[in-house]
Amino acid sequence: MKRKRLDRDAWGFQYFPYYQMRVETEHFKGLVSLICMTSGEPQYWECEKAGKVQVCGEGMRWLQMVPDGREHMMTVKYLPDGRVSVWYVDVIEGIEYADDGVIVYKDKYLDVYFTPQGDVVVDDKDELDEAYHSGELTKEQYDGAILECDSIVDELCTDVKATERICTEILEHVKQRIADGERQFKEA
Repeated sequence: MKRKRLDRDAWGFQYFPYYQMRVETEHFKGLVSLICMTSGEPQYWECEKAGKVQVCGEGMRWLQMVPDGREHMMTVKYLPDGRVSVWYVDVIEGIEYADDGVIVYKDKYLDVYFTPQGDVVVDDKDELDEAYHSGELTKEQYDGAILECDSIVDELCTDVKATERICTEILEHVKQRIADGERQFKEA
């Protein structure tokens, strides 16, 4: 399984504020990071219902959440005007910390992404199958990934407005902590 950092160093972003913190609200308990993109050309994905969806670029914010007791990491991609463009949820094996303290998750291949317009896509099932058939994943790990994927679709994608309200509540909580003086975890 690949290990991926929440500061998204592999995406090639540079010089952006990165915040990482523990959050406990009424609707969420877990680890949260926030990337505020200060530069970069817009990049887009094509979705069936939403059409051309911006996924990164100057002025966007990525709110990343790792809920306690679950095996997924969700990235909410906010447009510069504050609207959600897309949610991207990685099924994970767990987290660890890099030497510099940045959260690292173990990507378990299977992903779900969905849009406010109603797109719901389960992605990379072929990679999950390949990892299982090659012996990289056990039957329990494989079955766990499928179960987590199903629960993501059931819990997050069936009432997108409720998901958006909870994510926005968490974003506002994080923004308030930053306004109150919470320091950047990793300097820009």
